[in-house]
Amino acid sequence: MKKLFSFVMGAAVIGTALAPSANAWWWGKKGSEKASITVYTALEDDQIPNYLKSFERDYPNIEVNIVRDSTGIVTAKLLAEAENPQADVVWGLAASSLLVANDRGLIQGYAPKGLSNVKPSFRDPAKKPSWVGIDSWISAFCVNKIEAQKNGLSIPKSWADLTKPEYKGHIVMSNPASSGTGYLSVASRLQNLPSEEDGWNYLDALHANIAQYMHSGSKPCKAAGKGEYPIGISFGYRAVKQVNMGQPIEAVFPKEGSGWDVEANALIKKDKIKPAAKTFLDWAISPEVSREYAKSFAITAVETDVPLPKGFPSNPEKQLAKNDLQWAAVNRERILAEWAKRYDGKSAPK
Repeated sequence: MKKLFSFVMGAAVIGTALAPSANAWWWGKKGSEKASITVYTALEDDQIPNYLKSFERDYPNIEVNIVRDSTGIVTAKLLAEAENPQADVVWGLAASSLLVANDRGLIQGYAPKGLSNVKPSFRDPAKKPSWVGIDSWISAFCVNKIEAQKNGLSIPKSWADLTKPEYKGHIVMSNPASSGTGYLSVASRLQNLPSEEDGWNYLDALHANIAQYMHSGSKPCKAAGKGEYPIGISFGYRAVKQVNMGQPIEAVFPKEGSGWDVEANALIKKDKIKPAAKTFLDWAISPEVSREYAKSFAITAVETDVPLPKGFPSNPEKQLAKNDLQWAAVNRERILAEWAKRYDGKSAPK
């Protein structure tokens, strides 16, 4: 595997990762005789309780302490804690971030039970993989139909549409420095135009129409759902969920293809690795919890009998744009530095 460049987040992001976060929270039932593990995750906070039900039922003597935040913050936290790791397990973090962490020597290879059921493209190919995927999440636009009509806006159908002058000041997007959704959208544009220079030219044009870059993958869609902005560049799960909740949202999967990444798991390298951490990773790709993942995501690492969630494209694999996860990881530091130099002036306050 090509050696990854080292990835160092900016001091402001590291500081945010080390400080208490309004988005970080804990999940676990206290018990003096329980084994205890700390799990870092970027999964959505409304998914985690449903996912954990079967683990709590089957492993009542393992206390699971969940620390949840956005992808960029979790990644920065892992790197900042390299000399004294606090997490035992990472669950549902971007595979591109785990590639960075593995390059820094933070991951212990582990082959969980049931690994043979995971699609080859959803795992590190090593015998003891450094990461194992659970699902893929893809970029989508959340368009508030009422607000669009009120502002005389047509419904954008493509990435190209978002650069039209009519959308100036009407779009919010996830910040790629703190959000995996933001980064996969940026990385997708840089990889899927004729050249990287064309990609940056596109992002310049998009930036002219952006009102704010938000520090969350789901927040742009939530803001659109509330009518705060007509258009939010977010991801598929959040878009279809809000549609199915009855919000006046149209979920748009851009015709050029969606950016994507794999939500993946890993075992953190520590002097003493807890058996309960391996138990958790075994469970995290089990058929039962994979069926729960499939209720939220159109593409999962383990095949299930769950119908395609309502609102996703009928052929979700065809919707995926070209994406080299290794390239996204190798170039992440450079891309984020260039992005910040050009566009950080519209970032939401941390």
